[in-house]
Amino acid sequence: MTVKRILIGCLIAAALWTAGLCRFASLVNRPPHDTETKTDAIVALTGGTERVAAAVDLLKRGVADKLLISGVNRKVDWVKLAETIDDLPENLGEKITLGHVACNTRENALESKEWLNRNGFKSVRLVTASYHMPRSLSEFRNVLDGVEIIPHPVFPQTVKHAEWWKWPGTFALITSEYTKYLIVVSSHAMPFLKTSLNFDTVCQK
Repeated sequence: MTVKRILIGCLIAAALWTAGLCRFASLVNRPPHDTETKTDAIVALTGGTERVAAAVDLLKRGVADKLLISGVNRKVDWVKLAETIDDLPENLGEKITLGHVACNTRENALESKEWLNRNGFKSVRLVTASYHMPRSLSEFRNVLDGVEIIPHPVFPQTVKHAEWWKWPGTFALITSEYTKYLIVVSSHAMPFLKTSLNFDTVCQK
């Protein structure tokens, strides 16, 4: 009887996890709902050229006056980064700060918090890949008190959101990110988990 209950419990847990995964995949396929509201600043998380390009485009449009690019490799300076951006006005560099401290999403949030507080900013537009946005928002909201956060997801061409389950690479990415998201949310609810769970890759800078 005990074995049967365990099996039933496992089946229920698997069904709930799968339903949550499908919901997660649907959520990360939605475009930004607000692209015009002006904020004090923009924060872009490194991990793809699309993120930086989108953030710089927002800055050029005047959606914010300052931009932090968080998680930049220490070997990359503004000159090297500028070479990857098309149609970059010469005077835009003075509005952009490169953050070289963060190595993972939680550190992105902490690095951004220090920069936002230092500049007295109370609103920020967060730019990262759509699949990475739920976990990023959870981390940022956990450390930023009194700061309005507007999500601005971007969609890398390598991620196949349409029928994502048919593409092995995208399936693995969405599944992995969903699992990480669940762990992050759980760690915020149960802080003791933070000391025992570390699933982000530690970068060497």
